[in-house]
Formats: sequence, structure tokens, C-alpha cells
Amino acid sequence: MFTKVERLISLRNLRPKKKEGFLKIISIFSFLGIMLGVAILIIVMSVMNGFKTELTNKILGLNPHIVIQPNGLNIDEKYISKIKDNFKDISVSKTYSGEAVIINNDKAKGIIIKGVNNKEKKIKEFLEKNIVSGNVKKFKKNNVFIGSELAFNLNLNEGDRINLMSSSFISTPLGSLPKQENFKVAGIFNTGFIEFDQNIIFLTTEDALSIFSKDIKDQNLEIYLKDPLEANLYKKKIEKINQNYFIYTWSDLNKSFFSALKVERNVMFIILTLIIIVAAFNIISGLTILIKNKTKEIAILKTLGLNNTSIKKSFFLTGLTIGFLATLSGITLGTIFSLNIEKVRIFFSTVFKLEIFPSDIYFLEELPSEINLPSIFTIFILSILVSAIASYIPARNISKMKTFRALKYE
Repeated sequence: MFTKVERLISLRNLRPKKKEGFLKIISIFSFLGIMLGVAILIIVMSVMNGFKTELTNKILGLNPHIVIQPNGLNIDEKYISKIKDNFKDISVSKTYSGEAVIINNDKAKGIIIKGVNNKEKKIKEFLEKNIVSGNVKKFKKNNVFIGSELAFNLNLNEGDRINLMSSSFISTPLGSLPKQENFKVAGIFNTGFIEFDQNIIFLTTEDALSIFSKDIKDQNLEIYLKDPLEANLYKKKIEKINQNYFIYTWSDLNKSFFSALKVERNVMFIILTLIIIVAAFNIISGLTILIKNKTKEIAILKTLGLNNTSIKKSFFLTGLTIGFLATLSGITLGTIFSLNIEKVRIFFSTVFKLEIFPSDIYFLEELPSEINLPSIFTIFILSILVSAIASYIPARNISKMKTFRALKYE
């Protein structure tokens, strides 16, 4: 694409003479501007990718991938068998959830009760993975598992007894009163997701149905997939089996949240791309000054028979080389920084006594980061494209130069 002569001229332009110190400074600023722009873009995109992935994993760890509600009808075993026959790689269980109030001594708090099958594999795996106190084997009738934040707020420990008051009413001589039942704390779990740990209580399905005065036919059907990202695809297929039930996925429940994350990510990408574009203006100004200073040399090259296209290509290559090397340096710097982002956060938090990325706001205990190769490739192409445009703009003016004017007073 570039001849040896064009490469030699470009290389010579990258090593300005001592009297061209100002030009050297502009080249350095061009290099640093693009490098930092690319690095910052990679770091921010990596953190946002990590944030999305971590939150997705938290949500998927806490919620079923697909939920089928009876919608006033009974979810019979025939329907469940059809689903299992059509989809061999799924896990199905019956549950029931509802809002209630937990009462302990003089404290009360609104919570969500989730009745689950204590023999379900997914439930056992979840509790075993996140349990901090108690034993999964103790999860049986009249026993509950509560989150660590809820236990801390209400001063509860394993073995303590609590009252749960549901939204269901029972008739008494004094009138209708909310139904209450007494349970024993069999264990405490900690998912690292604060909102979940302070608002969820696990009961057996039988206990959940009992406290809400519901029947077996009122249970929901929860489905777990090998690949949760295919939940919407499975949802469409399951709807074809029977359209009388109300079906939703984990992504439906969190659609607004992930939409906001996506918009924020795209806006940040656009804003930070402007850093690269602004830095590219230094290439334009640098090459413009370089071409102005090299007017006599360009005229001599033309006199020796080098055509306009070759000269333009040599100066274009000068700017492109700066952009290319700066982009590679930025990618390297951004990747290293992204891989050690948590260590950097801890360092700045310790040195400056600042609470960076508070867990009670962002629901995560560590600053997440995920290197995404397609994103890095996109940033690389974008940076090279901006550098190429910035290099071409001043280079194209070479063809307008008049050779005889450049050599007239030589």
C-alpha cells in the first residue's frame, strides 16, 4: 500500500529537527491525547460491562428465569409434563410468593415471602452457596431462611423465633385480623445484593400457602434454564403450548433497569469518543504546520519526479502512525488498568480516605470490570478511523501547492 520511499519520508517526518521543537510538542500531545482517550474509553466500558454482568448474575442467582402464573387457572401436571417433554434441559419447580410483615420484639418490617420446594436442586444450590449461618438440612416446615441484612436490622440469629403477618385476613370475634404464624430461623444467607438480603425470607411452599391462605392450585411455576439469556426465546415457545397462563421472564422484570444501563453505556461511549476526536485535532494542526515547514522539501521532491499522490500518502502515513501507536498504547494501558481496577480503587480509597463505589448504593461489594474483546476492537477501529481522517485533511492540500513558488527564491 505504501512504497519504501513513502515510508522513509514518513519516518523522517516523525523525527523533527531540533529547530522544529514546537512541532515535536504538538506530536507528543497528539499521541498522549489519543492514548488517554482510548484508555479511558476502555476502562469505562469495561467497568460498565462488569457492572452489567455482575448485576445480571446477582439477579439470575436470586430469581427464576421464567415464571408461569396460573392466572386463575390450575397449572396441572399434564401441562408441566408437556413443558418437560418439549424442553429437556430445563428445571421446573412450583413456588408461591407474597408480601408480609416480619415482627420481632418491638421491631417490624415489610418483606417478601418466597415459598420454595426445599427439595429443589436449584434452591439447595443457592442456599448452600450463600449460607453464612445454619444448615440447609434444617430448611423444613415451620423454619425459615432470612437475609444477613434483615437479620442484622432486626437483631436476629440462627435459632431465634419470629412472627410473620401476611396480607391474608382471618375472621375472629373481634373482626377480621391479618393472619400471623410463628417460625424458627433455620439459617441466614448473604448474596452480596443488599436489597435482596434485607427484604426476602424463604419458607417451604406449604408454609407460604398456609400463611396466605392459598391452595396448591395458586402456585406459580418457575423454570430455570442452562442459558438464562435465552429466556425470551423459551417464553415464546412455552406460550404456544397454552396461552391461558401469564408468562414472564427475568428480563421482563428488569427491562427498565437494563434499558437504562444500555442508554447510559451508549451515552458514555459517545461522550468519551469526543476525547479521541479532540485529540485528533492535534494531528491536523501538527501535520498542517509540518507541511508548511516542509514546503521547500516537498517542492524538491516534486521536481525530482515524485508525484502528488506519493507525497500525500507519506504525510498521511505520518499522522496515521501517530494515531496507530497511540491507539495501541491506549489499549494496553486501558486493559492493564481495567484488570486491576479493584486494586486501584482500594489504593485511592486508602490514600485519600474516600469511599469510592459504596456498596449500599451500587449493590456490589467490589468495583467490577470485564474486558470485552468486541468493544476493544470497536474502539480500536474507531480510533484508527478518526486518526486517518485527521491525517487525510491536511495531506490532501499538498496537491494545491505550486512547486515554482516554493523554489522561486531558492
